[in-house]
Parts: sequence; C-alpha cells; structure tokens
Amino acid sequence: MTVDSSCLMLVNGERQDCISSLDRGLLFGDGVFETLAVFGDEPRFWVRHLRRLGAGCRRLGLPLPEEVLLRDEATALLTGNEACVLKIIVTRGAGGRGYQVAGNTQPTRILQRHPWPAGSPGCADQGVQVRLCTLRLGSNPQLAGIKHLNRLEQVLARQEWTDPDIREGLLLDDESNVIEGTMSNLFAVNGGVLTTPDLSRCGVAGIMRTVVLEQADHLGLDVTVRPLPLAEMEQADELFLTNSLIGLWPVTGLGKRTWAVGAVTRQLQDRLANLKTEGTAWRD
Repeated sequence: MTVDSSCLMLVNGERQDCISSLDRGLLFGDGVFETLAVFGDEPRFWVRHLRRLGAGCRRLGLPLPEEVLLRDEATALLTGNEACVLKIIVTRGAGGRGYQVAGNTQPTRILQRHPWPAGSPGCADQGVQVRLCTLRLGSNPQLAGIKHLNRLEQVLARQEWTDPDIREGLLLDDESNVIEGTMSNLFAVNGGVLTTPDLSRCGVAGIMRTVVLEQADHLGLDVTVRPLPLAEMEQADELFLTNSLIGLWPVTGLGKRTWAVGAVTRQLQDRLANLKTEGTAWRD
C-alpha cells in the first residue's frame, strides 16, 4: 500500500473522506472506535487499544481487521507528525435498510489523523472545575465498557453547559451512582483508598483508567472498583479524571465543593509521566 503521508483519512486503506450513505455505522451507530494519543509518530498504548477494539468487535459480532493492516495504515497516516490524535473506526459496513444484518455485509475500516487538541494550560497541575449533568446514563450491560459509535448520551450531556471554566461534566446512573465524565473516567480517594466506579452496567472502560489502576497497584495503594454513590464522591479527599489524551486531571471544584490536589493524585501523575515513552509504539 502506498499512501501520501500527509493524508488525514483512510477508508478501507484508500485516501478518501467519504463512506456509503447506507453504512450501518452512520445509520445505526453500528460499530466501535478507539482514540489514541500519538507522540513522535508512535501511537501510545497501541496494544491496549487494539485489545479493546477487538473486545468491542466481538461484543457486536464484527470481524476485527488484521493488526498488521491497521499498523501499516496507521504508519502511513502518522509518519512525520510529532504529536497528533489517531482515531480508528470499524463499522459493520453498508447493509441496506432495516436492523437485521445482511449476511454479505463487509465491514468499513476508517483511520483518521487529527491535530493535537488545543492546549489546556494548568489543567494537569492546577486542576479543573466540573459539574453534574442532568442526563442519566441508561443501563445496558451488553454494551457497557466498550466504545461503540452511539455516543448520543455524551452528546446531549455535553450540550448542558457552555461555561469554558467547566472542563467536564459528571454522569450518574439511574441509582445516583457516579459513573464517569462525558469524555473521561473518574477516580476518588478517601482515607487513602483509591476507588473508581464499576462499569458493568454502563460507561466506557478507558485505557488510561486501566493504566492508572495498574500503576496504583505498583505503588501499593488500596484500590477498589465498585459502585460510587454521589454522596460518597462528594465527601472524597481527592478526585481526578483520566483519558488517553488528557492523561490525569485533578478535580478541584464541583459547585461549592472544593478539593486540593492530593498526594495520591500527584503520585499517579508522576507514574504516568514516567510511562510517556514506555507506553508508546506498537506495544503496551
């Protein structure tokens, strides 16, 4: 495959920016995606992202593209870009009208290269303000954890505020448990114990969430994954957010409640900083 390294998008390996209007990813959100941070031409946590992409494909009954194919196409897109964002999308492909999947459907494979997002000065060091969203996440264990293409809950939740000082909105389930942010996973520290919400009923199991849990274990921290009631979260000693692009942002304000950036948060930030090169390339 020969592709101009300046291209921004590949669809099934071809340089183009359009798909069929009958693609089920467009019609029904029938597909999965991954968003990867790229440094020095190398996508960070490539193996982990491919593993979750595969889990999502299996959950939806989609064939996973061969890793060597995805790697070759990613290389073609990323060469010569010091820092950018790689998005990988797999849809069920064009399948005609109706929910039933036709037997001859061929998956659509899309790789996109985006500029690195505009800077968020001070967020990692000084922390961020967040808010509670009124939208509640629906319970659906069959889709929980994976990054499927139907993000309407997150789209609606993100429309709830325009204040640029609010950097994230927190989402609850129908039992008033905190699940995640619109674009991030949440962690709370209370009495030295690190807790992140259980995602078996809804939410996305982020790559950075997994990395933080592993690093916390290496540090010898007490860690729990369980339902996190809103009232308990509001009484936490520390809060922070994670995703593959932001890394780790301390939470310093929610309404009238404020937090200092705590020792556990700083410990984990230091651990992630040391992983900046170890977590790149085509490996964990």
